[in-house]
Amino acid sequence: MDMFERFREMLDAHPSRAPKSETFREILQMLFTPEEVALAVHMSFKPKRVEDIAGAASLSYDEAAAMLERMAAKAVIFSVEKDGKMLYGLVPTIPGLFEFPFMKGGGTPELKKLGRLWEAYHREALGNAFSGNPTPHVRIVPISTSIQSVNVVHPCEEVKQMIEGADYIALAHCACRVSVERCDAPREVCIIFGSHGRFLVERGYAREVGKDEALAALMSAEEAGLVHTSNNSADRPMIICSCCPCCCTILRGRTQLGNLDAFAPSRFEAEVVSELCNGCGICSDRRCFFGAVHLDGDKAAVAQERCTGCGLCVSGCPEQAIRLKERAVAPEIPKTAIEMAMKVMQEKGTLERFMHIMQR
Repeated sequence: MDMFERFREMLDAHPSRAPKSETFREILQMLFTPEEVALAVHMSFKPKRVEDIAGAASLSYDEAAAMLERMAAKAVIFSVEKDGKMLYGLVPTIPGLFEFPFMKGGGTPELKKLGRLWEAYHREALGNAFSGNPTPHVRIVPISTSIQSVNVVHPCEEVKQMIEGADYIALAHCACRVSVERCDAPREVCIIFGSHGRFLVERGYAREVGKDEALAALMSAEEAGLVHTSNNSADRPMIICSCCPCCCTILRGRTQLGNLDAFAPSRFEAEVVSELCNGCGICSDRRCFFGAVHLDGDKAAVAQERCTGCGLCVSGCPEQAIRLKERAVAPEIPKTAIEMAMKVMQEKGTLERFMHIMQR
């Protein structure tokens, strides 16, 4: 087995998956040199010290350190400093190998080619592999202005509370819109928290922002009619994406590929206050990406089984004739990101392979 295929198999063990494809092989060959991928196969998704990686790959410390730094500078692996030493780890396909290189903003011939390859791979294999399992990686988070009438909102259910509770915030360009280029929606609206946000800032792929600027980015996304999504766990947010239906990998898992479990809905669903509705059609024509809101005669109506609880119809209604209410049966949110990942790998049958990689 050649090193690129061996590396792909390692990535495929991750919950995000990396199905076999000649297109993906070409992507990997653009992102990694043969020497780099020969080193990467000795790494883990858990960051390790240079000396440990060098020893496993039978390289000198200096050789391994230089190569790891080159890969981290390209954002194709992750790095973090701990106790004065740099640690390096693998990143998955999503979020990671796909998103990170585009977060500077794109525009180069190489990135345009890479974008076309990722789009082809999404259609061929990755889209279904990533989103086609019962436990979604990602869930809808209602936009801020749509849940003001709800009595109890948990921190993991409201984007403003996510921002307020963060200790480090990075702002980057949306990799989906940069790579796919199908709309002119705002691009610098991707929010990354914690160590991965710090890594992207240090490597020049994002910029550190304060809470006010992060909230302003969310507001511009909401005004543009973008859907907020975050990781499907209740412990801590790792990212807030502001998604469009034409470019976004997450939303297109449902709207284009037909995977109903591509993402989890929010705890809320829309309902129409009929006496306030004037039948203008803004909600159905401009604000709902999922076919949940439609006109029934001269009034808006909601097909609850299609409603994701994103809140765009609420914020876009000039008559305030739509509101969010709690679902009769709320979708279960895994308590932690680890619990969510374990469920996904059990469903996909990759848990044993993944644990083997992590135990290196």
